[in-house]
Amino acid sequence: MRAIRPATAADIPALMALRTEAEAWLSAAGIDQWQDATTRQPALAKWENNIRDGRTWVIDNDDRTGLLATVTLAPPDRDFWRDADSPDSALYVAKLITARRAKGERLGGRILDWASSIARDRGLPWVRLDCWRDNTKLQGYYLRAGFRHVRTEAPAHRLSGWMAQRPASVVLHPGQGLATADTPVSVL
Repeated sequence: MRAIRPATAADIPALMALRTEAEAWLSAAGIDQWQDATTRQPALAKWENNIRDGRTWVIDNDDRTGLLATVTLAPPDRDFWRDADSPDSALYVAKLITARRAKGERLGGRILDWASSIARDRGLPWVRLDCWRDNTKLQGYYLRAGFRHVRTEAPAHRLSGWMAQRPASVVLHPGQGLATADTPVSVL
């Protein structure tokens, strides 16, 4: 069984390597997500803050050389989630990235199931996310993972904004769970 653990500052180079690999894969697939290199530094700063706050989680490669996956359990993004959405009723998934070498392990889906278990443990009925507005392949993935499209927001300063949620009760990979290595400092 794979284990998911809180990220540490020592993981930052591996997190950036994981993102860089994802950027290359997205580019090869003709998807413009994360293709602006100027977004790397803000992403790094956000990861540093989320690591400090205990929100970013990682799955190590078997030989401890790099990471197989990461996810951040983020606070609600107020560019998208309004008061009418009852933003405190959900756990928010962000920056879910899996390494290409993990293809076939269903790590993304297993991480989403793990996030659902965190939401259930906290008495939250929903798992929510937003993703790139133009990445229809990723949107399709989330729909197949049990999410329902809520709406699409398009603030001028953001390229994300396709918003979706699924009930925290959804588990699509029973028996393939992730062991949690430590308890998070904070999951907002």
